Amino acid sequence: MIYIYVILIVLAIIFAALRGLLGPTASDRVVALDNLTTISTAGLVLLGFVFQRFIYIDVSLIYGVLSFVGVLTIARYLEGGL
Repeated sequence: MIYIYVILIVLAIIFAALRGLLGPTASDRVVALDNLTTISTAGLVLLGFVFQRFIYIDVSLIYGVLSFVGVLTIARYLEGGL
């Protein structure tokens, strides 16, 4: 079952990276970046589950909050608010 989750995460990374590379606008690239950080968070949770190390889950929570703040900052900059 873990192999299926890893395959799904890898496919999601590929599709999000393609959207980031092929996105015609900057907002498409920001959404792809946000998507990649969300996928990375899911990968960290999966690693925590596989290795039975719950510190990975704590790290993924902090990473999720920091990526959220980063995407908000980039979106505000693109909007012209900074």
